[in-house]
Amino acid sequence: MTQPFHTQNQSLKAFNTFGFDVVAHQYLPIESPEDLTALFQKHAFEKQPFGILGGGSNITFTQDFSGLLLHNRIQGHTIIEENSDHVIVEFGGGENWHETVLYTLEKGWGGLENLSLIPGTVGASPIQNIGAYGVEIKDTFHALTAFHIPTGTFHTLYHSDCAFGYRDSVFKSEKKGQYFITAVQFKLSKQPVIKTQYGDIQATLDGWGISEPSIRDISNAVIHIRQSKLPNPAEIGNCGSFFKNPVVDSQIIPALTVQYPDIKTFPAGEGLTKVPAGWLIEKAGWKGFKRNQIGVHAKQALVLVNYGGGTGAEIIALAKEIQADIFQKFGIELEMEVNAW
Repeated sequence: MTQPFHTQNQSLKAFNTFGFDVVAHQYLPIESPEDLTALFQKHAFEKQPFGILGGGSNITFTQDFSGLLLHNRIQGHTIIEENSDHVIVEFGGGENWHETVLYTLEKGWGGLENLSLIPGTVGASPIQNIGAYGVEIKDTFHALTAFHIPTGTFHTLYHSDCAFGYRDSVFKSEKKGQYFITAVQFKLSKQPVIKTQYGDIQATLDGWGISEPSIRDISNAVIHIRQSKLPNPAEIGNCGSFFKNPVVDSQIIPALTVQYPDIKTFPAGEGLTKVPAGWLIEKAGWKGFKRNQIGVHAKQALVLVNYGGGTGAEIIALAKEIQADIFQKFGIELEMEVNAW
């Protein structure tokens, strides 16, 4: 790195999937771990507020970013360990997530196929413990390397260090803002266990006449389902699922079932039940709602959208209205999955 700051007043419109037209006062793409060491030596983290940007698919910019925005652009992949049963492979934190999944499919390594077409970067995946169709990152995660910003040192964190939960990890709680994830290792199988029992995967495969699916078939089915349900950010600004599916005390479900016989629920552990946030939002009448240039997607109530010219502040205001309405109607609190900056 030759410059302490690469760009001043950098437009972030192309760097966030909502397409909000905001700027970062100081913007620096991080191309290698050494860039972080150089910044630490220049005391850059002490001089102004800073943030870390990945794929921009889990962020709602409500205003211009005042301070230093570090964009994870660290690329590359390396095999750490390999035998006849599995492979441990490391990917740079700035690698595109979906392209990473496709690479593992090309190699015949199983474990990530159900997570196809999720937007974002490799480095962000353990922070959110991203998951879909019966699989979460924690299932294949082996370790990660991260720059510890307070001390300027690199740490290796293993599965037990990350406190993975539902769309959650230690990086969203006590270690929030402390680490810049430079690389992630996954332990993938050469004898994959196919998972078709979640969502519409099995029905999609049946419709295609596939009785013995490969990991590539699973990926294709997931891509097909996601494309049919979720808007393409290149066409309509969005961050995918905006809210987490709430996990509630099972004791409240009987009364809700009397009032809403068509309520959808899933077991979530002893005494707990998961209720789809999309069902709650749609049942409350928000699906297809539009106000000026923002709204709730017409096909998927879990997705808030920017039709063009909307702002992050407007999106957050709408999200809070939806949260209040869901609590008033169902007594259930919705938690935003997307981070507001």
